Amino acid sequence: GTPPEAEWRGGGGRSAVFLRKGCYCFFKGRPAAQDLHSVFVSSPHIPARAQQERSRVQPRVMQWCACLLACILLVSLQIAHGGVLPFSVLPGLVSTRELVPSYRSAQQAARVTVHYLNYVFGSPHKLLALGEVKQATRKDVPGIGHKYIIQFTTEDFQSNEKVGTCFASVFFQTKKLRPSISVNCTNSNIRKQARENDYNFYKEMKQRTAPVTGSNIPDNKGHIDPSVVPLWHLAIAGSSYVMWEKSEEDLCYNMAQVKSIKQWIRKDDLIDFDYSVLLHEIPTQEMVPCHVRILWHPEKPMKVKYYCSPGPRSEEEGSGMEANEGSGSYGNF
Repeated sequence: GTPPEAEWRGGGGRSAVFLRKGCYCFFKGRPAAQDLHSVFVSSPHIPARAQQERSRVQPRVMQWCACLLACILLVSLQIAHGGVLPFSVLPGLVSTRELVPSYRSAQQAARVTVHYLNYVFGSPHKLLALGEVKQATRKDVPGIGHKYIIQFTTEDFQSNEKVGTCFASVFFQTKKLRPSISVNCTNSNIRKQARENDYNFYKEMKQRTAPVTGSNIPDNKGHIDPSVVPLWHLAIAGSSYVMWEKSEEDLCYNMAQVKSIKQWIRKDDLIDFDYSVLLHEIPTQEMVPCHVRILWHPEKPMKVKYYCSPGPRSEEEGSGMEANEGSGSYGNF
């Protein structure tokens, strides 16, 4: 029962436990573990000198215990990188409860996951919309955040046809800019023509000698000319990175309008667009203006850089070259 920083010294019916930095206490005979513990508990049977040493040792021991607990927590969170919570290390810290699928928090977790999917897997002819949240569970970690385990369906953004079912974990952390997401989806209906349409759009943009320009997509009446639909969808796919990164547990975004678009002609194999967009912030109902630069190739990860103008919250900028705060699979999507 002796701590590693203590050692026995004694004889003649008396024993002493010497702690670090000269702290010690006397006992009659060889003390048991509970006797050692009593060093830090007031007792009239402990000699006055031991009581004095106890008052010196106790604060240090309490600090050491607090540091040890903090280290255990930090190591657990480091192991948990990517959204896995340290249940096995701190089982008493986490509480879990089922949510009604229609609750706003469950819907928000699903919407953020759709933003993530559209950024990672989306294209001008492959975009998803949230269908229905089937199940939702929330795990609360005090001082760290909330992790949602959800099951939901997805639909094709343009046709509203059912695409498949997704299982995701979404971890909103209080001191992290964006939620960590892990998602797996199964597909029952994928538009087979989408890949071919993407390549046709890509070839058309690469062959242009005059850059594409445009504004107000959709217009003030909600109309979108069919010729610019792929450009509108590409803006949504790229802006999905912005909406994923800016989303919080009680704050979500939708694409409202492309204010302007300009293509940059490049000599490499990427197509390059500058977008000025408006994001609808919910529940504040603010329109957040952002500048989004998108580089795209049908066979390569989308590259995104953005800057959002100062608003009621603060100005923000960022870039998305890879989905390094999430993981997902979407079959052959």
